[in-house]
Amino acid sequence: MNPFAGLLAAASQNELFYVWNQATLEAKIIIVILAIFSIFAWSTMAQKALQMRRAKRLNRHFSEEFRNQKSVFTIFDKRLNVEGCPLFSVYQDGCIELDSRLRRGGESRRHHLSLKSMEHVKRVLEGSVAREALRLESGLILLAIAVSGAPFLGLLGTVWGVMAAFSGIAAAAAKGGRADLASMAPGVAAALITTVAGLLVAIPSMFGYNWLVHTLRVLTVELDNFAQSLVSRMETEFLREDE
Repeated sequence: MNPFAGLLAAASQNELFYVWNQATLEAKIIIVILAIFSIFAWSTMAQKALQMRRAKRLNRHFSEEFRNQKSVFTIFDKRLNVEGCPLFSVYQDGCIELDSRLRRGGESRRHHLSLKSMEHVKRVLEGSVAREALRLESGLILLAIAVSGAPFLGLLGTVWGVMAAFSGIAAAAAKGGRADLASMAPGVAAALITTVAGLLVAIPSMFGYNWLVHTLRVLTVELDNFAQSLVSRMETEFLREDE
């Protein structure tokens, strides 16, 4: 084991404790707030990453299964429930609406559907796509707040700390005390730690937010494409324009 590594770690730890002890009460409050932001940001990134990864996997399996079906209602008639699959949720909502319109006025499904009824099914599918996109997007606002708000909170703590340091130096000088760099450095160093804390919260949140937004955009495009493909199959099987 390298003895210098232990000395460097101890020095770094002592430095952090020293800066923390020199920080003002306002700076400590801001650092605690930033720590809470960091906890929420990391938990949101982990939760959304797992959710979107599961959604992508289930979408891939469902899309392959759907393409192999001979009829639109094949999967729907099996009364399956695929929790967490956006494509299945859109498919189920569309099939429920189509089934209700095909059964209108009777117990068995009719073989054809009017153009007006198909327009209603399309609107249901559009609403279902929007709901699934919003469900996948929920929680990203916390990351956006962390990305945009954490640096400003850190800057606020730094400005506040520097102002307090200069005020203390000015008060000490007025009473005949020292007003040099050695007496000012601890307060300025303690003030800068809030900016460091803000950046430590904002930088990982920014990378996580950009990755999640890109993944969300891909999933939303998949939902739109699937909805259009589903409508095309429904029209091919059931649409009768002259009805």
